[in-house]
Amino acid sequence: MNAPALPLIAIDARELRTTTGRYVERLLHYLQRADAPYRYVVLLKPKDMAGWRPSHPRFATVACPYREFSFGEQLGLARQLTRLRPDLVHFPMAQQPLLYRGAVVTSIMDLTTARFVNPAKNRLVFGVKQAIYRGLVRRVAARSRRLITLSDYVKHDLQAFAHMGLDKVTTTYLAADAIAAAPEPVAALAGAPFIMYVGRPQPHKNLHALIDAYALARARLPALRLAIAGSGDVLMDGLQAYARARGLGDGVVFTGYVSEGQLRWLYEHTAAYVFPSLSEGFGLPGLEAMVHGAPVVASDASCLPEIYGDGAHYFPPRDTAAMAQAILDVVQDPARAAALVAAGRAVAARYSWQRCASQTLAVYDQALRPARTA
Repeated sequence: MNAPALPLIAIDARELRTTTGRYVERLLHYLQRADAPYRYVVLLKPKDMAGWRPSHPRFATVACPYREFSFGEQLGLARQLTRLRPDLVHFPMAQQPLLYRGAVVTSIMDLTTARFVNPAKNRLVFGVKQAIYRGLVRRVAARSRRLITLSDYVKHDLQAFAHMGLDKVTTTYLAADAIAAAPEPVAALAGAPFIMYVGRPQPHKNLHALIDAYALARARLPALRLAIAGSGDVLMDGLQAYARARGLGDGVVFTGYVSEGQLRWLYEHTAAYVFPSLSEGFGLPGLEAMVHGAPVVASDASCLPEIYGDGAHYFPPRDTAAMAQAILDVVQDPARAAALVAAGRAVAARYSWQRCASQTLAVYDQALRPARTA
């Protein structure tokens, strides 16, 4: 008699090469190392098929041409999943085809999209899409067998937003790896004292306030520069115009896209990594900064105190003067900065991608249990 086939889990990895894809990529890496008794099929955008290859024989890939938040996703992806006949689908983001009727686990990164307006978009169109997204999140929260959040803050935020209990929600913390690439100096900052931010310039990142706080700090430390690292777009162009209008000249350095080596150099040479965000689901960049020995100055909003613990110096993000003072507290006090570096390294060491994968496997087990006992 043939042994029954192992359960098949489909993982939606269409976000693999986006700014939020680190979670998906690391999860796939450590799920393969875990060697759990499952088969997996990983859904990738066609352009990513050649760039990600499984290392485990029970992992396979399939091209998924359906764009996120599209009619194709709602119709075509639902049909594709039905043909694949997985026992469980893991969507690492809220977006998914509501017409699909199979068993689902969903990771809710945060509720930022449901709350903040993007000024680069048409306000009316964005408002309609945002209302649809809010309904999607509530529907997904209700229909998913299990839900994963990346912090307890998001878990409780989701509970209030979706009017649901916590019995099917599991928090799986992420982790930060040291960058393996050799440090590569950023020429515009070499030899200069600087504070930094890396990431997208979305409104909830609060970067206009960071520029305002930097202006106050620079009045006390004229040589200090602010590095903002991240690919250019309409929002980044607006930030550059704002910095020029504030008369900050070359004090604010917009590096554009940085390589892994350049990012490592920035982390290792900054006087402080500043994270002024109004809303986060985990706050991975600050943890990466801690791994590389940067003192972290962070907003006290949303999940950040939960994740960073005593490894950061905090400020209220809507108080520009308090943000500037927090920056100066660290930049002007080497002893405080050194203490933050030591505390930050200890905080970062508490997190583990292997543990994240193990906890995710436990969620899969729980989600599959009804089918196994039926």
